[in-house]
Amino acid sequence: MIISNARRSNARRSNARRSNAGACASLVLVSLLAGCSVLGGNKTPSTIYAPQPVVTIDPAWPNVDWQLAISHPEAPRMVDTLRIAVRPTPGELEVYKGASWAKSPSEQLQDTVLQALEDSGRIPAVARQGSGIAADFTLLSEVRRFEADYAGAALPSATIEVNVKLLQATDQDVVASHTFLQVVPASSTGTAAVAQAFDTALGAIAHDIVGWTLTTGQRARVAHKTK
Repeated sequence: MIISNARRSNARRSNARRSNAGACASLVLVSLLAGCSVLGGNKTPSTIYAPQPVVTIDPAWPNVDWQLAISHPEAPRMVDTLRIAVRPTPGELEVYKGASWAKSPSEQLQDTVLQALEDSGRIPAVARQGSGIAADFTLLSEVRRFEADYAGAALPSATIEVNVKLLQATDQDVVASHTFLQVVPASSTGTAAVAQAFDTALGAIAHDIVGWTLTTGQRARVAHKTK
């Protein structure tokens, strides 16, 4: 009997220990879940901006008889990001909190230039490089700046700088190169106003690039035929 009672006592203590351990484990799990809930609730909401620039077709643009391939624009890592960059002072680059682009600056530029050329009706065929088009020219580009720059002013300006090169598709010779810059002041310091300024700047710089590409390519084409 003494042995039996001792065994029952030990069993009760063992069950108690297991129960306490289970309770502790449950408390730890609840604490972890509660911690995750708190962390999730503290996330800063983000607004995603997707500019839809309008490129006005210029009646002075020439009608051409050649085809064009557009390469994906090059850009430094600090420029080609979904974060919206702002330069409060020279030499200092920051990003707007709680805001981002739907597409990277390089994607925005390529999409806008491609659509503007397609909508212009001035060129028989234009496509992204690698699509299989039998291109006569290739348009290369580099996004150098895509930022809101205060430049000492009270309001920031959407600043876009792009260098483009037009290449002969056959021998890859550079026909011409040009750097474009658009600076459009925002109506306020708010992120939405800055995004709207970028919408305008992107449409303006795409207009300039399209006009230059058509004119420069046509001039090179005519010069080649007269040789």
